[in-house]
Amino acid sequence: ISGLAAARGLIAAGHEVLVLEQARGLRLGGGAITLWCNGTAILEDLGVDLEGTGQRLTTLCLRTAGGRQVLEFDLEALAQRFGSAARVIPRGSLITLLESGLPEGTVRFGARVTHLQADSDGVQVKTETGQEYSGDFLVGADGVHSQVRALVLGGDQAALTGAAIWQGLTPAPFDPGSTTTLMVGRQGDFGFMGAGDGLMQWFFDVPWSPGAPPEDKPLEMLRRQFAGWGSPVEQVLASLEDGDAEVFPHTRHKIPCRWGEGRCVLLGDAAHGMPPVMAHGTNQALEDVATLVDCLGTVPNPTAVVRVYSSKRRRQAALASTIASRALAVSGPRTLMQSEYLMRMNGATPPRLATRGFGHLLRVLSSRI
Repeated sequence: ISGLAAARGLIAAGHEVLVLEQARGLRLGGGAITLWCNGTAILEDLGVDLEGTGQRLTTLCLRTAGGRQVLEFDLEALAQRFGSAARVIPRGSLITLLESGLPEGTVRFGARVTHLQADSDGVQVKTETGQEYSGDFLVGADGVHSQVRALVLGGDQAALTGAAIWQGLTPAPFDPGSTTTLMVGRQGDFGFMGAGDGLMQWFFDVPWSPGAPPEDKPLEMLRRQFAGWGSPVEQVLASLEDGDAEVFPHTRHKIPCRWGEGRCVLLGDAAHGMPPVMAHGTNQALEDVATLVDCLGTVPNPTAVVRVYSSKRRRQAALASTIASRALAVSGPRTLMQSEYLMRMNGATPPRLATRGFGHLLRVLSSRI
């Protein structure tokens, strides 16, 4: 997503762009993406028309495991305030929209970069098939296990956090409307939201130990672990079939001070992989895109872009990563700082005050809204 978005932004700014993609074609699987007001605003700046795709969100609700609502955020009010609405979009739909706006031939598939050489004049890369490419600047947007990051910065792989997300995008067993709901408890988290076209994105965040044997029957495990939770947990689990749930261990990068070297920079998960809690990863990647496009247009010396770009983005990305990691703290038996906090709140925070606080958080994490 971030690589295609960067390509659109850079082409619109007058650059010639070539995207090297290791997959053999567009990867349109996976779940849905939650875009907050900053993410949708940046996509609109890039000329991506989101109307009619996915589901516009009007409300965010937080509940206890028993189903008692303790917080409500008015996302429609934030949409009016910021001029862009929160939205849930299937990953494949977003990738299709991003790729459809690129000139033919921009993306080269089956091109996994294995070697890189850079100097003051440009960058040369070689793929595992032996093809060579050269350019003035390299943007590494190749995900949390970035090969470009390894070639440019060395080691420092993303670390496992001790939690994992089981998620899926399936036909909705009921109409979720325009509300996204998060339920939190000692056993884990459960969330669901509509994704348009009768689909529902759902997820379960649970403790996960590195090296643990794979779950042969994940649905049975989830039904045991979340037994007794309030509606609609049981209804969602009953609607699922074997193969619907995919697991993704949470990982987190130590965010570097410099997001690259010379004429090579990192973007998105390659720079700041973070847990999916609160859905800031894609939104922060889009913030990277907007900032990088601006830097390449305003910083005269290409070798100075890394320094300026890193200084503008590091604080916000590091804060988003910290928030996501602290919201889901796992130590031995399941302990959720946010769930303990929500239970103590007892629904006392008025929706207007909660909405104002969430809006402030989005503004702190964004240079766009």
